[in-house]
Amino acid sequence: MKRRVMKTVSYPETDVVILAGGLARRMNGINKLLHKFDDEIQLIKIHQQLKSRASKVWVNSHRDHSIYKRMIPSIDFYQDDEPGFQGPLMGMKSAWSHVESDYVLFVPCDVTYIPKKVISRLHQALQRHPLCEVAVVEINEKALFPFCLMKRSSLPTLIQHLENDQHSLKLCFADMHMQRASFKNRALFFHSINSFDELQQHQQLNFL
Repeated sequence: MKRRVMKTVSYPETDVVILAGGLARRMNGINKLLHKFDDEIQLIKIHQQLKSRASKVWVNSHRDHSIYKRMIPSIDFYQDDEPGFQGPLMGMKSAWSHVESDYVLFVPCDVTYIPKKVISRLHQALQRHPLCEVAVVEINEKALFPFCLMKRSSLPTLIQHLENDQHSLKLCFADMHMQRASFKNRALFFHSINSFDELQQHQQLNFL
């Protein structure tokens, strides 16, 4: 009987950064990372799904650091380099002052679904273009720009866009020769939660 050999997928050391630096204006300023969208608090859910595949897990946030630490003692955190809630591009730029890995998987705090092989598939996508510095998760043909794997070499481009007061991830990533890793999940209705109405619908659909 032929013995089955299991393939192991390897990729460079990669940190995870959960982006939680927004104001959540449409949800009355709640900290979505400490909220339950499904059966678990978002921080616990994201950490549990990615901790074994990452060198270190960080939270990019300006608040509730002591709560994160009580919930997950091994987690670390950092604030944006500059004040003013300048969006995910600033959170990504700020990461490179803290992480030691040359690759970071950025995950939005309000994400509802994390594909199992997301890190390895994104690393594969990065290899498709010699100048590529960022690979984005695409689910059901929708690109989730804040859900991406980025190289340290992206820093000058991030700085340039922020200095030009340009905060669009799509425009910035175009300058990084962005690639996509495509996934399917036909049961998925909301890629992220941006309002209480979306949260209510998401929870109702999950109980069907």
